[in-house]
Amino acid sequence: MHLIPWSHPTSAGFTLSGWHTPPSGKPLLHFLHGNGFCGRTYEPMLASLAEHFDLWLCDAQGHGDTEHGGRFHGWNRSAELAVEAFEAGRGIFGDVPRYALGHSFGGVLTSLILARHPQLFRRAVLLDPVLFSRPMIGVMALSELLGLHRRNVMAKKSAGRRTHWPDRATAFSLLQGRGIFRGWDDAALQAYIDHAMKDAADGGVELKCRPSREVDIFSSFPKRLWPSLGKVSTPTLLIHGNKTYPFVGQSAARLAGLNAQVQALEVEGGHCFMQEHPQRSAAQVLAFLRD
Repeated sequence: MHLIPWSHPTSAGFTLSGWHTPPSGKPLLHFLHGNGFCGRTYEPMLASLAEHFDLWLCDAQGHGDTEHGGRFHGWNRSAELAVEAFEAGRGIFGDVPRYALGHSFGGVLTSLILARHPQLFRRAVLLDPVLFSRPMIGVMALSELLGLHRRNVMAKKSAGRRTHWPDRATAFSLLQGRGIFRGWDDAALQAYIDHAMKDAADGGVELKCRPSREVDIFSSFPKRLWPSLGKVSTPTLLIHGNKTYPFVGQSAARLAGLNAQVQALEVEGGHCFMQEHPQRSAAQVLAFLRD
């Protein structure tokens, strides 16, 4: 899979970066990654999809090769900045059918894009999107008001994340089978090592995404999430793992009941099931998008 880097100076004052495949006339697939990752972390799944689609991978603020950009501009603005960059760059692909795919944080951003830009994509797949329930958002809003929002479980885990290793081989061996990486396909973990890490000044390797940026995201939430989800008119498949966070499956069922345009599908695996089963996940995405 040949990927070409792109960058876009955003209206928020920092430069968004990402990758795209050479324009070939195939339908165009827009992809947004999960918190702490980057687009190329998902290369095993995306390589299978690249046989059927041209790809546009966008790395969110502070992720991959995108600039840190100072304060986190929030979920809703991040979604709009992804659209801004896509609109600026997609002309090279011509007037081809457009589709959307996103995982976790990127799945939520994709849902926000679908709500605000109903004509942008023909179909979409959300992979284990972290759709916080209304009660969770209420608690998070209160915590933010009281200054406690950076103490939630996901934020605390991110804050304690190791950021530096002596080399990539050591990083691979220490991360394999641990935490969020448990069960990952070796090629998916290698893609994370290759693309979500960079060379450090001391000769080792370090994370591209600062843990503090992960905390910024996990200790915040999208504004008007459920009203936005209710407005989605693009046919959408929400795939979630049977071992993911309990609220994800509950929100998937709720959304499918709320919005007739959304179907929910439970599959074997955790929150990163597409990294555990990249080829199977690609086949499921393709089956819905090409339906």
